[in-house]
Amino acid sequence: MRYDLIIFDNDGVLVDSEPISNTILAGYLSELGHPTTYEDSLRDYMGSAVHRIHDLVLERSGQRLPEDFDKTLHARIFAAFEQELKPVAGAEDLLGRLVADGVSYCLASSGSHERIRVGHLVTGLDEWFEDSWIFSSQDVGRGKPAPDLFLHAAEQMGVPPERCVVVEDSPLGVEAARAAGMDVYGFTAMTPADRLSGAKGCFSDLSELPDLLA
Repeated sequence: MRYDLIIFDNDGVLVDSEPISNTILAGYLSELGHPTTYEDSLRDYMGSAVHRIHDLVLERSGQRLPEDFDKTLHARIFAAFEQELKPVAGAEDLLGRLVADGVSYCLASSGSHERIRVGHLVTGLDEWFEDSWIFSSQDVGRGKPAPDLFLHAAEQMGVPPERCVVVEDSPLGVEAARAAGMDVYGFTAMTPADRLSGAKGCFSDLSELPDLLA
């Protein structure tokens, strides 16, 4: 493989959580008096840390979200995960192939460590990740589109940024990877390729990834 480390985004790339979480987020914001459609949520918040929701709502409305917003949002999302969450099609096969081939990988997600852990336990993906291979925006000062999270993951894994490749499904994630000096491939299962235009290449099925990176 041309790279020493694959850095995966989590939501939408490994766990099929984006439809669930963005439906809940749109509904909760609308409930609080900030009308938001599912499409609005995908456009504005997909791939971002939760602080971006607070920042954009304040910028647009001049109003702050309730102090318990994060707690309530996560409780609703986690409850839905327990009932509905599945791994992205092909995720387990891909991770199994990487392990068999001795390819190093890790995860860098805008989601909290708790969100990652809940999602992996529900889907069974926890067996494919050591705790030391999981990085969250909680670990750094700024989430995507800043490069901090990807640079932190590379440093902790002991791999120079130029030897890393990122797998992302959001424009914010692609921007962050490029800012980190890393190649990035866009996963188009939910996001049109033209919104991931900064990626080195795009693909629609996880089974295609190993050949792209060869």
